[in-house]
Amino acid sequence: MTDHVLFRWPERAAFGRTVPKTRFYERGNIHAGMREKFVDDIQRITWAYKLADDTIHLRGTATVPEIQVFTVETKGADVSDDVLTAIDKTVHFPIIFEIVGNMRVRTVAAQKTLHSSTPTIGAYFTTEWHPAETSRRPLPTALDLPGLYEAILAALLPMATRTGETVSAATGRLDRARRLQREIAILERKLRTEPQLNRKIELRSQIRERTAVLTELTGPESSSKE
Repeated sequence: MTDHVLFRWPERAAFGRTVPKTRFYERGNIHAGMREKFVDDIQRITWAYKLADDTIHLRGTATVPEIQVFTVETKGADVSDDVLTAIDKTVHFPIIFEIVGNMRVRTVAAQKTLHSSTPTIGAYFTTEWHPAETSRRPLPTALDLPGLYEAILAALLPMATRTGETVSAATGRLDRARRLQREIAILERKLRTEPQLNRKIELRSQIRERTAVLTELTGPESSSKE
């Protein structure tokens, strides 16, 4: 869950290298409009930490060889997800972003799959904005880098993962829940304007059915397993 998810990155993993914005133009297929967003939205990008076997002594794999932490300092109020995606696609490692601006900070990341030369980027999940001086918590305990990456992403999800559930599975569950929420909202609007009683009864039944499934999806554990 995303309450106060600001991690205390290990000092031994500090990297602290400023990455010129032009580096992403050169390495990525970034159109002119996106370059303008880089210029307008971003003050500076810092490769802040490198979480790897040689820095924190956790073994990497082909899917998660290292985890990079990038600090993105904003010029204005925020940086959009499409800008983060443009950065993410040019770096062949999972990235955890910290967006910093106006004395505030938030953590944001998407699940990244390194199955080809062009990584697949999932939906971004983010914390709320926190004051920059907010106390940070230790990294989750993990046996290897994939386990650490999974735990960091799980902490950013807007709902808790279930016992034994992967981040991919939890993300799929969240996507289904969001679709149901949209369907329920549409049905509720129809119900408010429907003049026929039999149709109202049918709509209420559909709303109850979808609400029951939504409750099942968003609960901490499936009651059907009991």
